[in-house]
Amino acid sequence: MPADAPDSTLQSPTGASPAQRLFGGWWRRQSPTRQDRLATFGPLLSVLLFLAAIISAFWYLRNEEIERETDSVKRDAELTQQQISLRLLQNQEALVRIARELVTRSIDAEEFVGQATSFLKQRPELTSLAWLDAARRPRAARSAQPFDLSIDDLGPRMVLPNEGAATASESAFRRARDQRTAVYSRPFHDAFGTAVFQLQIPLVERGGFAGVLLAEYSIADIVRHSVPADVARRHVVSIVDDQQRPLAATVTSFPDREPPRNAIVTDAPLTPVANGLMLRAQGYRTSIGLISNTLFWMVVALSGLTVWMLLGTWRHMRRRAQIQGALVQETNFRRAMENSMPTGMRAMDLDGRITYVNAAFCQMTGFPTNELVGRLPPYPYWPPERIEENGRLLQQELAGRSPAGGIEVKVMRKDGTLFDARMYVSPLIDPKGQQTGWMTSVTNITEAKRIRDQLSASHERFTTVLEGLDASVSVLSVQQGELLFANRSYRLWFGGDARGHLRLAGGMTTSGFGNLDDEAVDVLSGLPTHELTEAGADPREVFVESLQKWFDVRARYLQWTDGRLAQMLIATDITARLRAEEQAAMQAEKAQVTSRLVTMGEMASSVAHELNQPLTAIVNYCNGMVSRLSTDSIARDDLVAALQKTSRQAERAGQIIHRIRAFVRRSEPQRQAADARQIVDDAVDLAGIELRRRNVSIHTYVAQRLPMLMVDPILIEQVLLNLLKNSAEAIDTAGLPAARRHIELRVVPRHTPEDGGMIEFSVTDMGPGLKNEVIARLYEAFFSTKTDGLGIGLSLCRTIVESHRGRMRAQNLYNGGLVVGCRFSFTLPVDVRERIEGSPASLAAEPEASASASAPAAPATGTAL
Repeated sequence: MPADAPDSTLQSPTGASPAQRLFGGWWRRQSPTRQDRLATFGPLLSVLLFLAAIISAFWYLRNEEIERETDSVKRDAELTQQQISLRLLQNQEALVRIARELVTRSIDAEEFVGQATSFLKQRPELTSLAWLDAARRPRAARSAQPFDLSIDDLGPRMVLPNEGAATASESAFRRARDQRTAVYSRPFHDAFGTAVFQLQIPLVERGGFAGVLLAEYSIADIVRHSVPADVARRHVVSIVDDQQRPLAATVTSFPDREPPRNAIVTDAPLTPVANGLMLRAQGYRTSIGLISNTLFWMVVALSGLTVWMLLGTWRHMRRRAQIQGALVQETNFRRAMENSMPTGMRAMDLDGRITYVNAAFCQMTGFPTNELVGRLPPYPYWPPERIEENGRLLQQELAGRSPAGGIEVKVMRKDGTLFDARMYVSPLIDPKGQQTGWMTSVTNITEAKRIRDQLSASHERFTTVLEGLDASVSVLSVQQGELLFANRSYRLWFGGDARGHLRLAGGMTTSGFGNLDDEAVDVLSGLPTHELTEAGADPREVFVESLQKWFDVRARYLQWTDGRLAQMLIATDITARLRAEEQAAMQAEKAQVTSRLVTMGEMASSVAHELNQPLTAIVNYCNGMVSRLSTDSIARDDLVAALQKTSRQAERAGQIIHRIRAFVRRSEPQRQAADARQIVDDAVDLAGIELRRRNVSIHTYVAQRLPMLMVDPILIEQVLLNLLKNSAEAIDTAGLPAARRHIELRVVPRHTPEDGGMIEFSVTDMGPGLKNEVIARLYEAFFSTKTDGLGIGLSLCRTIVESHRGRMRAQNLYNGGLVVGCRFSFTLPVDVRERIEGSPASLAAEPEASASASAPAAPATGTAL
């Protein structure tokens, strides 16, 4: 029946039910093509549902059978487990009674053998009984075998506990002895290869361990005598160990043959043994698989034949619908393409009459289609003040003289607002090759024009900013060497040519790559093949002799607007800054010398006292020699000895004066390789004068094989001297007892991921510490806690340390919440590859001990001054 023919069966008679009327109305609303498709898919769906129902029925019956078999296996396993557990518990209770009689000495060895013989006959799962004392020696034994088991034959036939042996019997013996309760051993094989396990019941006599009553079970006999016969006929029952290895079963299986894949297995623990043995019941499915069922394949074959016939009918109907669908698809595609485009489309004939507008054009102008189609110029979207200009452009368009780049016009919406648009015109050609009109595409360029104007204004502002900079900004083409941009400062200093850029760049342009080989240069662009972004990326200081100015120059490679590779330079005049830095350096040098002079001035009384000792000794020696010479009471050797002592005292005074003169001498700061130990020794020698006067001891520790420091040794010595003197003053001012009047100076290497290798100098005292507000202002210039202090010592110390790229910090030492001292420390960076190996003589002469004294009279661990 044709798809569009009326279906008399779907008519809605007056007496039809509501469901029939609803279905009939829905069916009539469908298109003929959809009705044909539904009529084809209905039988196909019915066949598929029938096939699914048959498969589901087979699957349900098969699963139901598996569930029944699984329940049966589980029930048989639980029944067998209960019978075996009950049997084992009964045996255990009977053995406990025998053990109690052995403990109370109600029976002797002969009576035990008699009871064991009767006990074993009644319980075939038991292979033997043995009575062992606390030393594991057998007292009596009986076997279920036909022959008697004497005590002498007990060892070879039965596995007994053996002290020190790693056997299951020995392990059970120890647990029974320790726990004083019945213990089942782990399964093992006896001398005959039979899988057995033992029950050992401890014999406790008057609170002491007197031995065990050992009963040995045969696992195969347990399965043989304890599994019900009906269960054994239905299923395979076996006992497995904790590694799933079968020890005994109702059916003997081949050793290397795996169980069938369709086996149903249920495991249950063997109680009260609790030694890893599991009771396993195994059943098998008797039904064949779903795939092996002949009836199933017959149903599948018939269903497949029906589906094949329906698919043939559906393919025939689909070919008929393809022609209709192709036309509809082409129409819908064209309409969707026109509606999805944001560009307005307008078609007109050769007379200028509008014949077609798309939805985008109507949305753009605000006029509906009926108000535009059929209109002749002037069109309603022409602004009134531009009718004459738009008419001239229309005549130019109809004459075919429109420019290829389009025409920019003003368009008026229906609400009277205007927007900028660009129109592109192309001719309309019919199938005969004749032109029938013109097709015009209209694009709204209002937003694009606004962005272009904003970019122009932004470019003008950016240029104004660059022109107002005090720094020189220039851009040079790398290939041609052409100056692409220069701001006002560049033109003021270097003019308008590229020589100033090249002078600032220092040759880091294409001229700097002229000596490269062929492989290092790209033959197409003439540029080096390595990354140009690395060249000149770091800031450089350049002196321009003609201007007598220093410039901080920073370079970067970029892509110019036309695609050419260019180099941009930003040169900042830093002449004034460098001069200020030179003056600051000079002032800092003067402050350092002044600080050293102030330090020596503060130590004047101590220095005078230190010099007074050797001078007094010299005077005493001279007076003594004069007195003895006048009386001719001195021998020649005594005179020589007195003169040598006088010379040593004079040398001591000279050394003191030499150290002070070297410390306060004004010299240019000079970085040189310096030894940390030598710096410490010189500083301690000078500080020792003040420390001895204040009765403060010092202990120094310098680590071995420290790397050399690239520092000014006099400045670092000045920092150490200032810290030592401050610690001594704090201790003396606080009036601390002798036990706390000492300072520790340590020099050790440190390494951190942030700073790398460095050497740390620390000065620790046992003084009163620092207040928190003092620590916060510790390094402020002219801040001091002393009444006569200038407040420049620590500030200058931190300046010296930071000039060497180091860090300085201060902290209090606490014992609980009590301050017990203070520590000042500073670090100096080093190159860890530069060791003291450069001076092997000093290393060879250095002792192995890493702690050194600061004076000859001190012990090896420190110096008391």
